[in-house]
Amino acid sequence: MGAVSCRPPDEETAHKPILYTGPIVESTNVQTLFSDSARLKFKLRAPLEQQYEQGDMWYRKGVLLTFYDREGRIQNTLRGNVGHFDKAKNIYHVRGHVEVVSSVKHERLDTEELFFDQNKQRIYTETFVRIETATEVLTGTGLTANQDFSRYTILHPTGTFTLKDAPQ
Repeated sequence: MGAVSCRPPDEETAHKPILYTGPIVESTNVQTLFSDSARLKFKLRAPLEQQYEQGDMWYRKGVLLTFYDREGRIQNTLRGNVGHFDKAKNIYHVRGHVEVVSSVKHERLDTEELFFDQNKQRIYTETFVRIETATEVLTGTGLTANQDFSRYTILHPTGTFTLKDAPQ
């Protein structure tokens, strides 16, 4: 026969509360509009949004940010497989096949990680980037750009390749 203990449980572990650290709210098919002075600045869409107690948000099934100009026209889009919003810093961190597509300049950025700082209205990364324009492909490591992707700087360029079928 096996031994059975009648000892009381350790008091410290018996009265220690278990803290929940998961999401406090989960929403599906989210569409959030961000405006300033009654003008639409950008729109966020995600199939799943998880909000945490400190205000951070996770978008584990992908996220799409659409940026607008003063007249309400689409300037560019930023898309990624996973997104995280850090409320304390007011920064979106997007990872996994990240792409920015400029509707104005008809350019496309591909990278694996990108940050969007709402306060500074800047996007940036320290990872490898590939930008395709109408006439060339630019590559490098690290990038800073304004929110609408009309101006950007590749921090450490590694190459420029002219496209064959570029218009003359």
